[in-house]
Amino acid sequence: MDTLDNIRTFLATVRSGSFSAAARDLGTVPSVVTKRINRLEDQLKATLFVRSTRKLVLTDTGERYYPRFLTVIAEVDDAFRDVARSRSRVEGKLRIKCPTTLTVSYFGDVLTAFQVAYPDVQVELVLMDRSVNPVEEGFDVAIGALPSAYANVVDVPLCPMPRMLVATPSYLEKFGVPQHPRDLIEHDCLTFMATGSSWDFKGPTGAINVDVRSKFSVNDSKVLMMAALRDLGIGLVARHIAVPDVMAGRLVEVLPGFPTPDLWVKALVPQLRRNDLAVQAVLEWLKDATQPTTPWDRDVDASAAR
Repeated sequence: MDTLDNIRTFLATVRSGSFSAAARDLGTVPSVVTKRINRLEDQLKATLFVRSTRKLVLTDTGERYYPRFLTVIAEVDDAFRDVARSRSRVEGKLRIKCPTTLTVSYFGDVLTAFQVAYPDVQVELVLMDRSVNPVEEGFDVAIGALPSAYANVVDVPLCPMPRMLVATPSYLEKFGVPQHPRDLIEHDCLTFMATGSSWDFKGPTGAINVDVRSKFSVNDSKVLMMAALRDLGIGLVARHIAVPDVMAGRLVEVLPGFPTPDLWVKALVPQLRRNDLAVQAVLEWLKDATQPTTPWDRDVDASAAR
């Protein structure tokens, strides 16, 4: 393994351009880097660098060996990864909590695909809209978009969820169009139970908070949309759910100059379960499904492509 260390040190030195920079990259000291390069040159019975006070330059021998050493190290690293994979079979049971609408619309497909890819993992998927402490309620992963935090639980951010205020044209014609968030006090509002009736906005001069009057409250986003479409009031809903009805003219965006802060979809994982192979596998799967493009933006891109 000393020879491999010497080769890795040589490659790091070429990349960084000096013994001192290579030492920083490798987490050691320049004298160790010098010693390893000298040993490698002794093994090869050739000089790899032309040393000067200004910079290091590869000799012809160094130029010839550099690509070969890159290939050697890549093959060695790949072999070790294969061994690690063969010893790290992903199996076990995963109990996952996910909000109802997100699951039906997006994450149900994501997690059933995960089950296909990892047949040795037993998935128990529970649909629940409230925030849960996964430690107390026995979940390995709790997916949600509420700003909750718990002791001994790791937050793994997945993707933003923008929101917007909407109402029907007929409601706004009857009751008037709000010009400022404080005007909402005079309106019937439709609220999502988990986020409540205290609404935050970003204004030109800073944050604005309004306690609205809840005409209708529910713990499912699509039912909230149904209420808005029936002229019951102004609803604060996820943008991706509202956009199709806004584009069709069935709903109108209210107060577009006063955006509401995005919610963030995240996975809550008990600290003690963070290094479990099945947990790591599903987290990586979820990240691939939500980053860098959110699932709802992928829907928009797919529709545009058609």
